[in-house]
Amino acid sequence: MEKDVTINLKSVNSVDSESSTIELTTVGKFRSLANGGFQLKYEESEVTGFSGSTTCLSIFGNDLVNLSRTGTAPSELVLEKDKKHHCHYGTPYGDMTMGIFTHCIDNKVNSDGGNIYLKYTVDINSSYVSDNEIYISITQ
Repeated sequence: MEKDVTINLKSVNSVDSESSTIELTTVGKFRSLANGGFQLKYEESEVTGFSGSTTCLSIFGNDLVNLSRTGTAPSELVLEKDKKHHCHYGTPYGDMTMGIFTHCIDNKVNSDGGNIYLKYTVDINSSYVSDNEIYISITQ
């Protein structure tokens, strides 16, 4: 059964000694998946730079999160602990392929909501771009 939830999202992007933070509180849909995972879906906004897009996170334990975005900036990111995936990333300015190496997935999500923390490194053409952290809180 799909539930309406409040989502608090904090994204920290670090390059060398400089970092930028985006914080967003929005509403979304949350449901349990048949295989024991969870799915979170929400509309992006001007704050994130992806207005007109819908983001869906499929969360599978502490090892795998699939982030897909549809709409004005379609993307498909696979975050799998201790593995690198080459992923499609769309922006309003064009698409690219990025390397995503996931350092940490700390999943405290259950059927009532919860928290998840993601830490990963991004590269393009094997050249370092940034370290990223995402903190997500899901409440009813």
